[in-house]
Order: sequence, then C-alpha cells, then structure tokens
Amino acid sequence: MRATVHGAMEDAATNTHGAVADLLGRDSGVRRVLDIPCGEGAFLARLVAGGYLAHGADIQSILKISDVPFTSADMNRPLPFADGSFDAVACIEGIEHIERPFDFVRECHRILRPDGVLLVTTPNISALRSRWRWLLTGFHNKGKTPLDETDPNPRHHIGLRSFPDLRYLLHSNGFRIAVITTNRVKAVSWLYLVLWPLAWLATWWVFRREVEDPAQRRRDAAVHRQLHSLPVAFGEILIVKATRSENPR
Repeated sequence: MRATVHGAMEDAATNTHGAVADLLGRDSGVRRVLDIPCGEGAFLARLVAGGYLAHGADIQSILKISDVPFTSADMNRPLPFADGSFDAVACIEGIEHIERPFDFVRECHRILRPDGVLLVTTPNISALRSRWRWLLTGFHNKGKTPLDETDPNPRHHIGLRSFPDLRYLLHSNGFRIAVITTNRVKAVSWLYLVLWPLAWLATWWVFRREVEDPAQRRRDAAVHRQLHSLPVAFGEILIVKATRSENPR
C-alpha cells in the first residue's frame, strides 16, 4: 500500500520520495524547488515540512494539500516559468510518461539557476532482473505487457529509459550526473547476482571492440562502471541527481 502525507498519496514506489528528499538535503543552497509532476502533493508536503519554498506543477491540479503554489504545466511543452526560477527541479516518476523528454530536460535547464540540480526518478529497466525479463518476454519490469493503444493516457509508460539512455539525455542537454542511487533493492533481485559477472564482461568486451576513439572510450568506461553499480544493476527505481552546467550543449 502506498503511503500518504497529509492526505496526499505518494504516487511512487516505496521510499522513492525519501531518497529524493535525502539527495535534496545534501545541498545547503537549495531553497526554491519545483515538483513536477506533483500529483496529489505528497512530495510537496514533504518539501514544505523541510523548510523549502516549494512549488507544484502538473497537467491539472489534483492537489490534496493547501497553501502551496501550483501552476498548470504540460511537460511536453515550454514550462511557464522564468529563466533561473528554481534551485532544484524534482521529477519523480514522470519522465517515462511524456512524449518529448528532450524538450522537458532543456526546459529544466532553462528554469534552473546556474549549478542548480535536477532530480529524476524512473523505473530501472537496466536492472539485471528487468533485463532478464526483456530477454524472455520482450517486456521490462514496470511495463510487463503491451500498452492499450486504443486508449492512450498519461499513466502509460511510453518512454521507459535505460541508464545509458538517461545519461545521454542529461549529458547532451547541459547536465552532469553527480549521484546515482535507488529507492531499494528487493530481495528477489539478488537472485540475479549470478548474471552480474557475465553482464560486466560482455559489456566491457563490446565497448572495447566497437569503439576506437580514446575520448569516447573514457566516457564508455564511466558508463560501464555506472551501469554495473549496485543501484543500477539491482535497484527497483533509478534515481539520478544531475547538476546544471552553463551551456545546454
């Protein structure tokens, strides 16, 4: 059962809100935080309790908390905020639902102050457990069956992204990943530990064989380490904290 905060449901996997709040708390200069999509407002309530200047945004208001600023915003379109409006943007399990994630990340870059932070959580399809399901069925965890194409809706996971895909999305649009973590490692995920050495070796071999450019090899080595870290190889939800750089490219 999902937790509630001041009557608002945490529409996210267990401990995801707590992990994101912990990452935010490590930055003493963060005060102005945008929560998008904010849903019923459970994370907003947590932010307010933590002393942040919280602002919620979503396609429409379904807030169950009061006295928190809210702006209607479509994550597929330009965000209705001025440049440098926020110290941090928290996007909790939202990016996999939108059609234009590259545009959204560029908008986050615009509305963040220099050195601001973007926190993104998304189902971890790079986990060995999810990759095994893909091998057998062609579908990942958190997307185990075909979507209903006769009834498209915002709840659909239309953009599940692997860790390398998410890193590319962020690094090619003015962010640099600072922290990678997860909400939890389920006990069942440890059953796939036997696959870890094989996955590590196979990925290393492919990267080495296919790429000759020294600079790209160094970047690939970083991706390789991150891809086989504990949070990515075994975590349920992928949680990434990225820092804004000066240029979007």
